[in-house]
Amino acid sequence: MSASAAPSHRGKSQVDDTSLLTSWLRVLFVWAALAFVVCAIVFVPSMLRAYAVLLRFADPNATGPLLRFETHPVRTEDVSIPTPDGPLRARLYIPVGVKHPKGMVAVHGIHHLGMDEPRLVNFARAVAGSGLEVLTPQIDSLADYHVDKDSIPMIGASSAWLDDRLGDHKVTVTGISFAGGLSLMAAVDAPYASHMRALVLMGAYDDLARVSRFLATGVQELPDGTSEPHPAHDYGASVFVYAHLSQFVPAGDLDAAHEALRDWLWEEPDEAKVGMEKLSPPARETMDALLNRRIDEVRPQILSAIQADEAELAAISPHGRMDGLRVPVYILHGSGDNIIPPAESLWLAKDIPHLEVRDLLITKAFSHVDPEKDATLGEELKLVKFVGDVLRATN
Repeated sequence: MSASAAPSHRGKSQVDDTSLLTSWLRVLFVWAALAFVVCAIVFVPSMLRAYAVLLRFADPNATGPLLRFETHPVRTEDVSIPTPDGPLRARLYIPVGVKHPKGMVAVHGIHHLGMDEPRLVNFARAVAGSGLEVLTPQIDSLADYHVDKDSIPMIGASSAWLDDRLGDHKVTVTGISFAGGLSLMAAVDAPYASHMRALVLMGAYDDLARVSRFLATGVQELPDGTSEPHPAHDYGASVFVYAHLSQFVPAGDLDAAHEALRDWLWEEPDEAKVGMEKLSPPARETMDALLNRRIDEVRPQILSAIQADEAELAAISPHGRMDGLRVPVYILHGSGDNIIPPAESLWLAKDIPHLEVRDLLITKAFSHVDPEKDATLGEELKLVKFVGDVLRATN
């Protein structure tokens, strides 16, 4: 009797356990379904919006059904921003039909076209098409291949002007290339920081002297104290020489050397060669090495100039100056960047207060300031997620 009762008891227990397990599975299924719905509502739209922004950034003529997602016509308006040093030229990219848009200031890097540089224009239009009002200020020193402290209040004034215009209580600031470090320094200044919702750094620097050494040597210095080879673009060394020309050519050659090197940086090599003829033999030898990409011949002079200008370079570097930063920061860097090495973003993540670093992505899907077309699907998805996070932070 007891032997026949035992199986009956175990069967009832198994039924109870199975029912309990089924109930739990149903609860888990319901919660999973709810979580999926929430993610779809919150994240999928921002991911689609980010995907559309990246596509339009990479190719303003791109077509496809996904590009219709939250895409607005964009009109532009040239404006003048009052600053203590006089009016600052800028351009607004305004999404048509969007009431009370959020704002973004996008600051160009080193390029003679400044706010008219095609990649910046593509970026501003792409972001404005997603519903943000974008302001691109003209930073003349950056357009003349100089990184200097006078640019910092211009970036801050641009942020304050757009914030006041929109009445939105803070705007996002995107600093591109060398403008990234300058934007960080503006964000440490409390009056400017009060207008900033978030900072986005695209290929930015932490220490200008360290970047300059990289451009001379092709070696990037890592935060853990090690160094490693990383190809440097010869363009960067020429930019450094252009900004410190008095240390590379005799005083009597400064005007002609400035003209020749400027023409070369502007991608007008024939004009640069004409200017070379005006130089004395010593100056011509230096310029010839730069224009023909023989950086090794001018490397000792570059390293000597970096050492001589150490205090000046430190004064326009975020390194060691970020303790007071209270603005969320999103850091993006191309792993193959040969102008500002990706190690600089590792330094930034170390130097910026930990709680303010909201995202750090070093990726093959980005070059110096452009999306890469040959990245893997996984890298592209990470880039889309990063941009989606930034777009959500603008709200």
